[in-house]
Amino acid sequence: MAEGGDLSALIAFYAAVGFSDAADVDRRDARWVELLASKATHVAVATVDSSIVASATLITAPNLLRGGRRHGFLENVATHPDRQGKGHGRAVVR
Repeated sequence: MAEGGDLSALIAFYAAVGFSDAADVDRRDARWVELLASKATHVAVATVDSSIVASATLITAPNLLRGGRRHGFLENVATHPDRQGKGHGRAVVR
């Protein structure tokens, strides 16, 4: 799972995979703190040599069906272009 100190590396990773709509710098730190503090949101990252090579964000929500078990939505799933086809994306989704 991603940690507080991972923000700069994650933003650099997002730029490398072509996600160009990251929150502006003035709000980025606050959004990161909010995201990590939420019990309903989890950011998984895969690293190679201390560099983020894949990520996925899981957002969970209450559910009235399926016995009340929470259900989830995956967002921001990506693998660095230089590392595709090696199972990193699959690993963060698992």
